[in-house]
Amino acid sequence: MGDPHLLQAAQPVDKFATPALRELVQDMTDTMRYLNGAGLAAPQIGVDLQVVIFEVNQNPRYPDVEPVPFTVLINPVLTAMDNFMEDGWEGCLSLPGLRGLVPRHVRLRYQGFDAEGGLIDRMVEGFHARVVQHETDHLRGVLYPMRMKDLSKLGFTQALFPELARTD
Repeated sequence: MGDPHLLQAAQPVDKFATPALRELVQDMTDTMRYLNGAGLAAPQIGVDLQVVIFEVNQNPRYPDVEPVPFTVLINPVLTAMDNFMEDGWEGCLSLPGLRGLVPRHVRLRYQGFDAEGGLIDRMVEGFHARVVQHETDHLRGVLYPMRMKDLSKLGFTQALFPELARTD
């Protein structure tokens, strides 16, 4: 937090299936998995491109959520399916050790491309929808505390969730 890359809008990707894009995706994947993240956006590693990845499969930082398939999502477009929003606790690899209660749309459609230029078009809900919204916010220069309605619900993981303190 505080890095200017995290506060600016990322640029769209205009060339797919390139060695540079594949290398970026691999670097992001290695970083996300090493840090037990649920997702990662290119600006989080200093790259000004609209690329996010996400995956949740037995993640110690989020032990009680449904699995989210590994996805590379480029130039994403999100559409809320309704106005129903739900508060949920979020963390972020760019804000280590913190969690905050963040309102997000429960159901949404996301569209974009994979690293090879293939079309992605999915309708999701629950934690999957939350992760997509969190990661795509990074592409717009938005960190989750900016979405919070009550900053008294922002705190250190070890204080809020002692059982998760060793994973953040």
